Amino acid sequence: MEYRSFNDAMRRRFGTKVYRLALQSGCTCPNRDGTIGTGGCTFCSEGGSGEFAASPAPVAEQIAAARRRVDPKIPASIPAEDRRYIAYFQSYTNTYGDPEELRALYAETLAQPQIAALDLGTRPDCLPPEMIRMLTDLGQTYDKPIWIELGLQTIHEETALRIHRGYRLPVFEDAYRRLKETCRGYGRPGTGYTGLEVIVHVILGLPGESREDMLETIRYLAGLDPALDGIKLQLLHILKGTQLAEEYAREPFPLFTQEEYCDLIVDCLRLLPPETIVHRLTGDGPRRLLVAPLWSTDKKGVLNMLSRKIREA
Repeated sequence: MEYRSFNDAMRRRFGTKVYRLALQSGCTCPNRDGTIGTGGCTFCSEGGSGEFAASPAPVAEQIAAARRRVDPKIPASIPAEDRRYIAYFQSYTNTYGDPEELRALYAETLAQPQIAALDLGTRPDCLPPEMIRMLTDLGQTYDKPIWIELGLQTIHEETALRIHRGYRLPVFEDAYRRLKETCRGYGRPGTGYTGLEVIVHVILGLPGESREDMLETIRYLAGLDPALDGIKLQLLHILKGTQLAEEYAREPFPLFTQEEYCDLIVDCLRLLPPETIVHRLTGDGPRRLLVAPLWSTDKKGVLNMLSRKIREA
């Protein structure tokens, strides 16, 4: 079975492998500051899913610090000046702030010549029209891709309430429509700005969801019109300090085995349109925080099993 992997898509787009630099914008989240909630989503750690991000600092310093962590993984045959990076603002909600302050931060980031794309993790309820206009203007000004990562996780409202997501599915649908409207007049993505591109996060293994519930979420995303640009498939990690960890300690719920998860990923990939880029097939939970599933710490073993099952499908 074939699918459009992130690495292959980036090599075609930029002519080389690109590397993510995990950065911080200083934004918080309306599900933490009391606007809609104070504890965040039940699975979200204190670091707002950004445990691997650079420490808060001016963005040029963050980029330099992140490169010091990433560059040892890059072949020495690629000169430093030829390396390309994605500026990934992952922690919390990176469109939840003053648009002009964020414009300055993201403009400084895009102005760095080795930054190939800007990648912003956010929520669909934090994309007012002025924020979308600002990001559209930046993309056109710097002629670089801007990716908006939306944490949907599931289409099922009962699960969304259980994990304290804080918005209903129509909010996602409205944000998705408005983001994709910025792509009108552009053809298929090239190397520059072609409208705001949308990547959706899905968590597989949320408590109370059946295998079929998870596949329904994937079918829904596969049927979006306009088509989804990218997807991240994430294994549920139970992390210390989260509400989910407290729930699991009180009343453990079923978790995937490694083989069950890999089999589900194959079925998810079968449902996706061929043009959708798969940015992630699983994920890393920080070892110091991970409660379960412990098999996920063997990243190489998981990826090898995934590769074999996809190849055989």
